[in-house]
Amino acid sequence: MSSIPISVQGFEKVKKELDRLKKERPEVIKAIAEAREEGDLKENGGYHAARERQGMLEAKINYIESRIPQFQVIDLDTLNGSKITFGATVTLEDIDTGDTKVYTLMGPDESDFKKGIISIESPVGKALLGKEEGDEVVVNAPKGKIEYGIVEVTFNGSSE
Repeated sequence: MSSIPISVQGFEKVKKELDRLKKERPEVIKAIAEAREEGDLKENGGYHAARERQGMLEAKINYIESRIPQFQVIDLDTLNGSKITFGATVTLEDIDTGDTKVYTLMGPDESDFKKGIISIESPVGKALLGKEEGDEVVVNAPKGKIEYGIVEVTFNGSSE
């Protein structure tokens, strides 16, 4: 079983989500019971919707519970160095266009592309791991190969 890196803050967020989902269980069970009282289950849309909601809820709970033992919780405030690792914030320059992008590398459970947080398991994340300022990387993106220059590597801790 391989470990999945996650920040302390990300781990707390996952635990809160799990608690929230578990607190939803009783209301879903109540909705199923109420729909069951309406009679014929074959044509009871409310019953089928409640059962589907219960299945999705249980699937989410099981998914989170299965991942928690694999988490390697990392305190972002303890990270530093010149090599790109989990928790690093990286400024990249597209060699062809000159466009710059800033990404923070996190685990798959914390990635949020709109906020510039990418997974270390993404194509860009994989290409950057272990590299340093001044290095160039080639990323195999869906639209083709993109060559980036690494402009800056910082570790900002949990302030992000």
